[in-house]
Amino acid sequence: MKFLTDFINSIEKTPDVSIEKLLTIISYKEFKKGDSIAKLGEIPSDVYVLKSGVIRSFFTDEKGKEYIRNLFIPVKTTGALGALILNKPSRLSYDCLTECKVYSINFNKFKKLTKEDKAISNLYSTILEYIFLTLESKIYDLSVLNATERYLKLKKQIPDIEHLIPQYHIASYLNITPVQLSRIRKEIYSK
Repeated sequence: MKFLTDFINSIEKTPDVSIEKLLTIISYKEFKKGDSIAKLGEIPSDVYVLKSGVIRSFFTDEKGKEYIRNLFIPVKTTGALGALILNKPSRLSYDCLTECKVYSINFNKFKKLTKEDKAISNLYSTILEYIFLTLESKIYDLSVLNATERYLKLKKQIPDIEHLIPQYHIASYLNITPVQLSRIRKEIYSK
């Protein structure tokens, strides 16, 4: 559990006694490529810490077209947080794009701990701040950066992205077509 202790402390320095409480509600799981950790229309129960692999959150429109909202890589938290907070069915699906190793945390038990332990409450607050800043950055990128700039930013965050997931997933995440992505890559790599 050193991995989890290090992860928790990287977010918010947390006393050992509080970490021990957290570890009692965390379990290790492995998922295969294509497995779902949260499904559209279902009320989830867990949030996850991604140890290895790539997970996507996505929406599917009435015509069956998928729109990737986010890509999650280690070490990140993932899951249908909005659905968990509201205790409502998820508006997004969360699927493993590769084999994934995760730590699963029951959200209701975690919330109960936040009410009992100030350090865990502070940890939760810091996680929510981080999630807000991440979403704000994504909105900024979609509003201000052109497709090439978004691709280069993604490559900086995940240098081997092309070897991890299919091109059409990368294009969907960037909010462009696979043809546009191909042109961008050709232009960049021809220089």
